[in-house]
Amino acid sequence: MSTGIVVAVVVIGVVVFGVMAVLRRRRLQQRFGPEYDRVVGERDSRRKAEAELTERVRRVEDLDIQPLTDSSRASYAGQWTSIQERFVDAPADAVSGAQLLVAAVMTERGYPAEHDDQVLADLSVEHSGTLDRYRAAEEISQRAAAGTASTEDLRQAMVHYRALFGDLLGEPADTGSETAGAAADTSGQLTESDPKEMAK
Repeated sequence: MSTGIVVAVVVIGVVVFGVMAVLRRRRLQQRFGPEYDRVVGERDSRRKAEAELTERVRRVEDLDIQPLTDSSRASYAGQWTSIQERFVDAPADAVSGAQLLVAAVMTERGYPAEHDDQVLADLSVEHSGTLDRYRAAEEISQRAAAGTASTEDLRQAMVHYRALFGDLLGEPADTGSETAGAAADTSGQLTESDPKEMAK
């Protein structure tokens, strides 16, 4: 084989490898959204970050995550409404209830919920769009447990938990945002558009 042919084969191999790396990067960016950038920023190299994200996908594929049945979805939705209605009189208790309900839905879907970091990693594979909101809700919940969260903080936690809750239930993204952003009605719906309503 002549030197020219060897060089051509090597160049083609490098180009193919580069194209495959770019395609894999795009798939990961599309799948993980903001989580991709967060992990890349926390790791020593993009290659290590992408290897970690790829491993997350493999792990979740092995977890046998299942959608909820219609009856379970309806039951959880009813429980959420009940927790939400308690917010006016007991906001911290409502946030705690929302946190527990989200964990219950995760468990029923098949997500192990024992270790916080692993929960976040597992959720990032299919629920990256609401993951930052879940992180924010968990951070507020910790402040609430320490007694340092305001009523507005607690309202925000409920709205954030609601985003992941709707995502886990399998609601379309626009339905979840409409529910969270609609004006408060007589059933006590939480809102992003009228924060003072929840403090009454």
